[in-house]
Amino acid sequence: MLQTVFSYQNSETLPRDLFGAIANLKRELNAVILAHYYQDPDIQDIADYIGDSLGLSQQAASTDANVIVFAGVHFMAETAKILNPHKLVLLPDLEAGCSLADSCPADAFAAFKAAHPDHLVVSYINCTADIKALSDIICTSSNAVKIVQQIPPDQPILFAPDRNLGRYVMQQTGREMLLWQGSCMVHETFSERKIVQLQIEHPEAEVIAHPECEPAVLRHAHYIGSTTALLSYCQKSKSRAFIVATEPGIIHQMQKAEPGKTFIPAPPLNQCACNECPHMRLNTLEKLYLCMKNRRPEITLSKEIQAAALRPIQRMLEMS
Repeated sequence: MLQTVFSYQNSETLPRDLFGAIANLKRELNAVILAHYYQDPDIQDIADYIGDSLGLSQQAASTDANVIVFAGVHFMAETAKILNPHKLVLLPDLEAGCSLADSCPADAFAAFKAAHPDHLVVSYINCTADIKALSDIICTSSNAVKIVQQIPPDQPILFAPDRNLGRYVMQQTGREMLLWQGSCMVHETFSERKIVQLQIEHPEAEVIAHPECEPAVLRHAHYIGSTTALLSYCQKSKSRAFIVATEPGIIHQMQKAEPGKTFIPAPPLNQCACNECPHMRLNTLEKLYLCMKNRRPEITLSKEIQAAALRPIQRMLEMS
């Protein structure tokens, strides 16, 4: 574990041993800490479970903890609350949103759905609770192909909100789908030209990519999959080097699993750190400690939205 003595611009005094303090609060609250692969390494190392959206949803659905501390982004914590309406669900920073979820406003999507009443709505889990409530089935990048394959071939499908994942699912299943034109700011920043240059510099490296990437990037991938699938692939592959086209937080787990292999983050279009999700990185170890200590920020949803959003999530879990 990496540990640092922190300073924090807050009137509250932080303990020097944050890892120990968080462990004590976890026992006191009977809490579980769920973390996405895109979180900082310190948060990944303190978490009880690290995973992608499907795995985190399954953990949230099965936990017997009284308190769920979700180290991820807002829609993920909302999903945990939908699955656990009577439990306290905490998010270290309420501003940890998602560009993909933001690209699909509920009012605009409701109008889009109303214009295509014969379509079954399959929504990627990277969306708000309001969009989930307007959906028939939720999917993740891990199970999207499997779920679409189970839908009768004569049933028109409206897929939201990620157009890149939707295109990938269409290619894998041969199904035509009506796509909402949303996207993830991180997965759209990868530079095809720079990836090709990396391949020239590292001819032994395989390109592995998340299906939210643009088609131009996916064309160069030796393997395409969810974050969990990418982690599993690099463990099974005989290759010793990988160019990783997804948020680079996953590389922490890849290096822990395969310390003898090389993992190169796919570069963005310019010199910024745009391949890092700014929303995911809003969560810090300090904020995680404070949210557990103060029992806030808490995720709250109306009973109506919770009930409507639960049905498509349950269908996903059943079909997975």
